[in-house]
Amino acid sequence: MTETQTSIGQEEEETRAKTQPLIPGLPNEIAELCLLRLPYPYHALFRSVSSSWNTTITNPSFLLSKQSLSISSPYLFVFSFNKSTAKVQWQSLDLSSGRWFVLPPMPSSFAKISSPHALSCASIPRQGKLFVLGGGESSRSAVVYTALTNRWSLESPMLSPRTYFVSGNLNGKIMAVGGSLDGGGEATKDVESYDPESDTWKESARLPVVLAKYDSAVIGKEMLVTEGWAWPFMFPPMGHVYDSDKDTWREMSGGMKEGWTGVSVVVRGRLFVISEHGDFPMKVYSSEDDTWRYVSGEKLPRKTMRRPFAVAGVEDRVFVVGEGLNVAAGRVDEGQNGEFSVEWRMIASSSHQARTQFSPASCHVLYV
Repeated sequence: MTETQTSIGQEEEETRAKTQPLIPGLPNEIAELCLLRLPYPYHALFRSVSSSWNTTITNPSFLLSKQSLSISSPYLFVFSFNKSTAKVQWQSLDLSSGRWFVLPPMPSSFAKISSPHALSCASIPRQGKLFVLGGGESSRSAVVYTALTNRWSLESPMLSPRTYFVSGNLNGKIMAVGGSLDGGGEATKDVESYDPESDTWKESARLPVVLAKYDSAVIGKEMLVTEGWAWPFMFPPMGHVYDSDKDTWREMSGGMKEGWTGVSVVVRGRLFVISEHGDFPMKVYSSEDDTWRYVSGEKLPRKTMRRPFAVAGVEDRVFVVGEGLNVAAGRVDEGQNGEFSVEWRMIASSSHQARTQFSPASCHVLYV
């Protein structure tokens, strides 16, 4: 078949999709409202019903309509690895039903990675998009998963090859900070940002010092990057803060980096950490006096939750994923005196046996 014939065929299919009713007997406006309420994990199946359903569901305005009608729901997406086989896999948890869904595999080049921690992941929750950076043979690869279509697609590669680095969503731009060059021992101070709208990367202000990968968080227009504490605690951790308005870095305050003793999550515009020591207490950072305060209430369920942890937050909720992909959900409340408390519950899920060999490397909440 020639390119001309293919183009004509596509045009004919689009024309049929526009003229074919979505649901016979219903106005298309009403039928589209019905499609908007179809659960996300089954979109691939629903798209195969007809060309008109496929065209409607894959249209970017479909997700915007769900959001404007407040019927998009948060799902937890977990990047995990099998401890026995080293296989990596993305899985999605329906937070309302507790059902897990396996995402399509990433492009084949990502199957060759030495460790899931060599990659870095970021997300744009309200657009339902996940970004995975640093895979492939050149360590410059970038791919995006779009929940609306349940597909991965290649994006423009990063300017610099890097592994074991941190990334984050800063004002809709995806930041890639530091790391190692080509997986070797040589570290880099290079920083770059990706614009999903133009599919382009550009250089940002370089890190003042080399930072080992540990953790990062985004609050407002700033990105916080810390080495964290590591056994045997011989050297105090370093940390720096990036100001996106000024395109500059400054050293992290002493209290913040000294008390950053776990994996972080931003909730209610505040920085929290789930400590990886003791009984896994939750702490919140106070910028007023540069100190951390323990969050009152329940502790993370130790009988069920085991390290390593991956953490994500949305609105007033925190989700912690542990060994075996057990998930604890915490609701954070702020009292009138400014003190925080948390109440935890385990999320009952289906097919638990199939996930017992998996450990989390990263997790994100997307609205779909």
